[in-house]
Amino acid sequence: MFYIELIQKLKKKAYSVRQLAKLKRDLALKYGLKKIPTNIDILLHGSKKDLLVLKRKLLTKPTRTISGVAPVAIMTKPHQCPHAKLGGPCLMCPGGLKSPFGDVPQSYTGNEPATMRGIRNKYNSYLQVFNRLEQYVLLGHNIEKVELIIMGGTFPSLPIRYQDEFIWGAFKALNDFGKLFFKGAFDFAKFKKFFELPVENLGDQKRIKRIHRKLLKLKGKYEKGGLLKEQFRNENAKIKGIALCIETRPDYCLEKEIKQMLKLGCTRVELGVQHLDDLVLKKIRRGHTIKETILATKLMKDSWLKVGYHMMPGLPGSSVVQDKKMLVQLFKDSNFKPDALKIYPCMVTKGTKLYDLYQEKKYIPLNTEKAAKMIAWFKEKIPEYVRLMRVQRDIPTYQTMAGVSMTNLRQYIHQKFGPNCKCIRCREPKGREVRFEVRVKVKKYLASKGTEYFVSAVEKEMLLGFCRLRIVDGKAGIRELHVYGAATGIGEKGLVQHQGLGKMLMKTVEEIVQKLGIRKVVVISGVGVKGYYSNLGYQKDGVYMEKTFKDKK
Repeated sequence: MFYIELIQKLKKKAYSVRQLAKLKRDLALKYGLKKIPTNIDILLHGSKKDLLVLKRKLLTKPTRTISGVAPVAIMTKPHQCPHAKLGGPCLMCPGGLKSPFGDVPQSYTGNEPATMRGIRNKYNSYLQVFNRLEQYVLLGHNIEKVELIIMGGTFPSLPIRYQDEFIWGAFKALNDFGKLFFKGAFDFAKFKKFFELPVENLGDQKRIKRIHRKLLKLKGKYEKGGLLKEQFRNENAKIKGIALCIETRPDYCLEKEIKQMLKLGCTRVELGVQHLDDLVLKKIRRGHTIKETILATKLMKDSWLKVGYHMMPGLPGSSVVQDKKMLVQLFKDSNFKPDALKIYPCMVTKGTKLYDLYQEKKYIPLNTEKAAKMIAWFKEKIPEYVRLMRVQRDIPTYQTMAGVSMTNLRQYIHQKFGPNCKCIRCREPKGREVRFEVRVKVKKYLASKGTEYFVSAVEKEMLLGFCRLRIVDGKAGIRELHVYGAATGIGEKGLVQHQGLGKMLMKTVEEIVQKLGIRKVVVISGVGVKGYYSNLGYQKDGVYMEKTFKDKK
């Protein structure tokens, strides 16, 4: 009776988040429920004809797909840090094999959401992707365009067979999930029957094992050529892998590793740079120098990959003054200039060498106020072609002994210092009204011995979409095309997506290439987006898509 009355009330009027919480609490008391049902519970008790209304009114965490794609982060199995023989792991690094937190992925504690999902699914890529897609569907999100994010340490250091099988499992999960539950529209009735109970019921181990057996039977065994088969299948799948991100270290991001990452379908790399001072890197036992960072950055850009850096202010051997200089150097020195940034103020966790130094009073970490002030100062200096993705590690504060004392540091910075930032993320539409009074803006800059063009579609201060073009040694490559706005189903028109902005940006970039006298341009395309570029006149060229321009008569 609880669900019948609640669903009837939801169909009649709109409720704010606070009003809905009160309604659920009141009805739970009325019907004597021991636990207040979640939004997922409500969705699972709705009839097929009620689902459209319920999903619209119960959509939770809309920011997950507000940038146009559904990110799916999956964890690799715990493995030894590749530079452990050189004296590692790093002073500040938690996690890894035989860590204080148990056998968990390197640099994680086991209590981050993605890590817990990895543990629950025994680090099986197929099960993790299914589990995450299940959550998205139950939360009411569109999942037709997915960015796969490979986490858990230095992925390119793992055996090639493991890498191939892990990525194969991820693509196969996208393909199988779409085939199972999409029949023109999402088949929620079949979905409910398949998963049976709410995903949050993690205590029901029998149910979890039953579902795992069912899925692993569907998955089957990896065979040689299986990765290429699933990638080809994904080009026409209902759920497309439009991007693939891999995390690695600069010394494991050279020619050999990049060639393998491209084979896997990688389009973006997040590089654990941490600092731009070799003395600091040596002190924390990082195992690489700035020389590898500079080389890896150029090799990635010349392979048309997108480049993100992880930076860590507050490390031993550094200072606030030195960290500020480091952050400015990122975009002053053309050897660096990444496309995206994650800033992780150094934190102290038990069991690390850094914790010992902290206990001995030989190390003082950045506190919340100092870190917030530094990042707020730097945000005003970030170029418009950069996306500041995160400003804090996703480690629960109860697991840190010292350092920043909150997980919502970015929100705190905005509240205290204001959103004085022109980075990509701060200029996204994020639900704001778009009038399509669009102008195209072209920014040209030098980076890694090449010329970059950041071509953007803007409306006043809002960034609706952009394209990254690189020219190096007489060659032209498009490293990224992205249109913002909430994730929209393929073939549907969204508030921003699928309105022709992508084609407009591509046309502008192609005109730039032709004016430079270059006859061919290549695109690094996500596996599931190759069909889009085919429609624009591009053809497959190995892992890329390419287009040759005809000579003008």
